[in-house]
Amino acid sequence: MSWITARRRHRASGYAVVLLGLAAIAVMYASVTGQGSQAAASAPSVSGQSIAEGKFLFSQDCSSCHGLEAQGTSLAPSLIGAGAAAVDFQMSTGRMPAKEPGAEMDRRPDVFSQKQIYEIASYIGSLGGGPAIPDAAQVSSSGANVGLGQELFAANCAACHSIDGAGGALTYGKYAPALSQATPTQIYEAMQTGPEAMPVFDDGAVTPSEKRDIIAYVTGTRSEPNPGGFSLGRIGPVTEGIVAWIGGIGLLVLAAMWITAKRREEA
Repeated sequence: MSWITARRRHRASGYAVVLLGLAAIAVMYASVTGQGSQAAASAPSVSGQSIAEGKFLFSQDCSSCHGLEAQGTSLAPSLIGAGAAAVDFQMSTGRMPAKEPGAEMDRRPDVFSQKQIYEIASYIGSLGGGPAIPDAAQVSSSGANVGLGQELFAANCAACHSIDGAGGALTYGKYAPALSQATPTQIYEAMQTGPEAMPVFDDGAVTPSEKRDIIAYVTGTRSEPNPGGFSLGRIGPVTEGIVAWIGGIGLLVLAAMWITAKRREEA
């Protein structure tokens, strides 16, 4: 024990303790925040362990509808060839697992951690076919052409999602959801996989660079100011006209009632 006491009295021992303490804090901080930052940046590399863990999770929580081998059943379609991107989109937006078979797949808080979603997506991706989860470079808005993105969005997406991404009703009771909560990765995956009533925009129809332009436009509209005052949901001139019409008619009715009441008092 004397050698320990001697080292404790050494002039540099205090600095060593401080450095060790800072290193321990850094390791603990990285262990707490590392998973979330990695999930936000890009999908982790696929490994045999992640595929095995994904298969186990799939057998527990997904196979009752999609089948033990993801071959599909009468309750849900086959996922063979769907790809990891489709799984990541459906699960990260909370559309899957579905509340009940055949239910409308609305955006909900996801019930799995991002790590678990990647593991299940890795397993489905290992079955062959389908697009992979895009990496951080594919969804980055750095250097994107926002003007071109607006043109592409107006030509390909605005008919359903509206020009500002607010969403809207479609035929046969379907609807295009609002894009206000969609992450860049989810927007890219939706274009890759065509969920629900949305068509697939593969790289031949919309190039990866153009997809980045669209993402830059959609995410950029969220921070734009409303120079005209109340945005009224940014739905467009039709809604603004209705509000102005109803408000104007209401004022005219009140004015007519006030004039009529005043004349009665004078009579």
